[in-house]
Amino acid sequence: MTASIAMEHGGTRRMVRGRRKRIGYLLSAICILLALVMILPLLAAVLASIKPAAEAAAIPPTYLPHGLSADSYVNLWAYQAGLPTYLFNSFATAFLSIALTLLIAVPAGYSLARFDLPGKEVIFVFLLLALIIPYQALLTPIFLQFASWRLTNSLLGLAIIHTAIQLPFSVYVMRNSFESVPRDLEEAAVIDGCNSLQVLLMVSLPITLPAVVTISLFAFITSWNEFLGALVMMNRQDSFTLPLILAAARTQTSLGGTDWGMLQAGVVVSVLPCIAIYLFLQKYYVSGLLSGAVK
Repeated sequence: MTASIAMEHGGTRRMVRGRRKRIGYLLSAICILLALVMILPLLAAVLASIKPAAEAAAIPPTYLPHGLSADSYVNLWAYQAGLPTYLFNSFATAFLSIALTLLIAVPAGYSLARFDLPGKEVIFVFLLLALIIPYQALLTPIFLQFASWRLTNSLLGLAIIHTAIQLPFSVYVMRNSFESVPRDLEEAAVIDGCNSLQVLLMVSLPITLPAVVTISLFAFITSWNEFLGALVMMNRQDSFTLPLILAAARTQTSLGGTDWGMLQAGVVVSVLPCIAIYLFLQKYYVSGLLSGAVK
């Protein structure tokens, strides 16, 4: 009797293990399929960027290059004011946006999490309401105001717009992250003689580093890829960012067509910094998004 019960339990465990393995294989297959869906367009852009110009524009297209050429990258490097100028503008705007976002979001999130401000919940909800207002609807008054301040064709002016786009989400993340920090640590620092600013910089901020990295990553990607604000604010070639020059490259050839090889080379160049920064900071990314989710 005991042996039959043991055999029955063993058979049940084997069935459960077999079912878990099948589910694991299915989930792995789905993940691989999704990864291929995401990677194939990027791979197609890389292959198109190293084709000769005639092959890159061929109809029907060739999926694998019959010959290799760096002409697309050479043409992109010397296009209009030059690729280095547009890369500098994009990087400068992105890093200015990160700096402004951190300068505002970190103290704002800490204040909303720790200080007994009158009506702070109303203030917090009011900040989040900005997420439902498309910034495109505000570009005309922003442009008029910035024109009066002489901030058009200015990387600082464009960085301010990108910071405004990113700020509500950043304050939300930082507030939740600071609320997850144990108050006992801050109280111990106060007993040791720290003031509020020292507590923020020396105790709370190092603990919430994953959230800081997360909002920095989002600020970079938002600024790096933003197109419409740059299109409205910039009208000089030497102040264009990379998305603007890629849009212009769609119609720039001697025959009035599209240089698909140069355009795909620009796509590859624009994607690489985002991938590199994400891979470098990915260990902080998920923990930063989840910080404050469980109290």
